[in-house]
Amino acid sequence: MPTFQYEAMDNTGLEIKETIEAESEAEAQSLIREKGFFVTKISEKTSRKKGKTAVTQRGAAKSKKKGAGGFSIGGVRPKQLTQFTRQLSTLQDAGLPILRSLRILEGQAKPGPLKASLIGVIEDVESGNTLSEAMAKQPKAFDNLYVNMVKAGEAGGALEIILQRLAEFKERAQSLKRKVQGAMVYPVAVITVATCIVGFIMYWIIPKFKEIFHDFGVELPGMTIMLINMSDWVVNYFYLIPAFPVGLWLFIKIVKKNKTGAYIVDRISMKIPILGLIISKSTVARTCRTLGTLISSGVPILEALSIARDTAGNEVFRKAFDHIHQSIREGESMAVPLKETRIVDDLVVNMVDVGEETGALDNMLYKVADMYDEEVSVLVESLINMLEPLMVVVLGLIVGFIVIALFLPLVKLLNELS
Repeated sequence: MPTFQYEAMDNTGLEIKETIEAESEAEAQSLIREKGFFVTKISEKTSRKKGKTAVTQRGAAKSKKKGAGGFSIGGVRPKQLTQFTRQLSTLQDAGLPILRSLRILEGQAKPGPLKASLIGVIEDVESGNTLSEAMAKQPKAFDNLYVNMVKAGEAGGALEIILQRLAEFKERAQSLKRKVQGAMVYPVAVITVATCIVGFIMYWIIPKFKEIFHDFGVELPGMTIMLINMSDWVVNYFYLIPAFPVGLWLFIKIVKKNKTGAYIVDRISMKIPILGLIISKSTVARTCRTLGTLISSGVPILEALSIARDTAGNEVFRKAFDHIHQSIREGESMAVPLKETRIVDDLVVNMVDVGEETGALDNMLYKVADMYDEEVSVLVESLINMLEPLMVVVLGLIVGFIVIALFLPLVKLLNELS
């Protein structure tokens, strides 16, 4: 295939000198235009030797032409989006044009939802749309928070700074999520293994002892009868054991489809000892960091409140933010309606009040988020420390009950035989 040497200019006016492979000069010009370059000079090289640059550019053009990754199922994983945001902020800080940065990241991305979304964003930006407008058309990858922060960065001419803040925000959110998930691995693993062992005993071992007791005609004590009845239920209805948690999860999902039901579920979950505090404090940390990031990026307070409300993921907090939004619309400060909602401590209300008076509300919200993140970490550690002895006690009681219930008739049988 012929190799063409060309000179072109990118969208910033920078001169480009590279090579490309194509069947004809017309196809070469078409491929170059697809990359966003304006051709000023092109000629066919006499040598057929393929340089690395030509192969790379041809591969990228083919990928774009075919729309690699244009179809995908599901949304972008938070970890993947966080990594993309950090890379994009680094490229922008280095001074690269936004279109070139997007092409670099799209070329590095593996086929999937993110790559498909980036292809759509690149096409829209090439068509003349702003980056925020292009991202708004890709809801699988970029939510309202992301789009509005990018829009604020474009309006203020500080897109690289906004992307850095957005990357830091997402990294902190991911860090808190990993802490909570990592702390819950041990108790979940212990409970799962213990459930499997007890289930095995109830399904296989107890029926064997039941046959022995029946053959010898031993009169069984009440504890043993209770254990055998439980074993019979497990043998006959074992499929209900995994069905119960799945059914409960589906029931909660259905109830939360309704606003009233979601409010009741969220209110009850916040009343659970320790776990309720973790839920409420982590929600406060997330919403305060979201709100602070938006305000520092130049997003209007009312719009920032609406976005923070949507990212809360909790109907109790959504109603609280609706009340704060309405109060600010009517001319009040943020601290007064925040105190009326009772979703945060008085210390947080005072910090917000000071932030409004000094004009440093975003910094105060960051401090609140940091403080609550630390409290969540302490609460998670306390929950784990409490669960460990509790699990030991519960498992000891279960095993002790089974052992005693089985050995009482065995002792009686041995006494009769002796």
